Order: sequence, then structure tokens, then C-alpha cells
Amino acid sequence: MRVIAGTARSMPLKTIRGMDTRPTTDKTKETLFNILQTDVPECRFLDLFSGSGAIAIEALSRGAAHAVLVEQSGKAAECIRENLSFTKTSDRAEVYKCDVLTALHRLEGQKPFDIIFMDPPYGQELERQVLAYLADSSLADEYTVIVVEASLETDFSWLEELGYHAYKYKKYKTNQHVFLQKT
Repeated sequence: MRVIAGTARSMPLKTIRGMDTRPTTDKTKETLFNILQTDVPECRFLDLFSGSGAIAIEALSRGAAHAVLVEQSGKAAECIRENLSFTKTSDRAEVYKCDVLTALHRLEGQKPFDIIFMDPPYGQELERQVLAYLADSSLADEYTVIVVEASLETDFSWLEELGYHAYKYKKYKTNQHVFLQKT
């Protein structure tokens, strides 16, 4: 796994061993950032369920002003810190080692993020819990782009009842990116 573009282009990133995280493939990451390319420069980026930190680091490499990475696993949080240091992006990033809902409560009151990316463990409906929280949060407004990485089987029929509009679904072989905004 590597950084695709920007100031840290081609730099390899560490991942933790085991099945606790599912690193986003380089091809999927490249497609994601092709879609987000005009939104990333100078943005505030929130990466939930960060894993190795590859998505936020890609955003920082491509010009994001600041990124907040949230990861509950101690091993993964340490991996994120090492990757931030290696790619020389630590000065524009914060790492929260806690569960996502705790981090969101701690961040509450800050101005909205421009982009919120989440890649929660599949099959636990964590994306619904996070989106329910964000529906009434200061951390996202109608301009915030929210991207959920999920399995192809994930049901999103409930988005409208929480006040979201899915404006794009990008499907891959085994997963998808759902692009949302508040209505």
C-alpha cells in the first residue's frame, strides 16, 4: 500500500497484520480521490475507523489543510502515527485513539468538516449510528461531503429518514463508496 499522489506520492505505508483492518486498495483509493479531487485542497478531513490512516494521509498529501483520524485499536493508532511521521504529515493531523462516537462527542462544537470518510467494520450497522449522530451535529453541514465505505450488501434505504441524500454510489468488486450530504 502506498500514497497515490501529492507531496507523499509513492511513499509506502505500513499496515497492521491480521483481519482487524481492511486496507483500501490503491486502485479503490485512486478512484475515490479522483471523485473528491476538487474538494480536497485546503479541506478539513475527518477519517473515522482509520485503520492505517491511508485515506487521511492521501488527503493530506493532496493538500488537505488538516485531518483528524479516529481509530480505536492501539496497534492501528500507533501504525497511523508512524505513517504520519514517515510521510511528514504529522503537523497537520490529530489522532484520536478511542471509539468513533466518543471522538465525535469530543470534537463536537468545532466547525464542520469539509469531508468525512468512514470505513466501519462491515455488518454491524456502525455507519447508521455515526450518521444518526452527525445528523444533529456541528461537525457536518449541508456542504460536508460524507463518504461511507461499505460492503455491497449494506442497506442504505434509511438515509432519507435521517436527513441525508445519497448523490453517488461507486461500486467495486466487493465493496462500495456511498457519497452523501445532509438535505
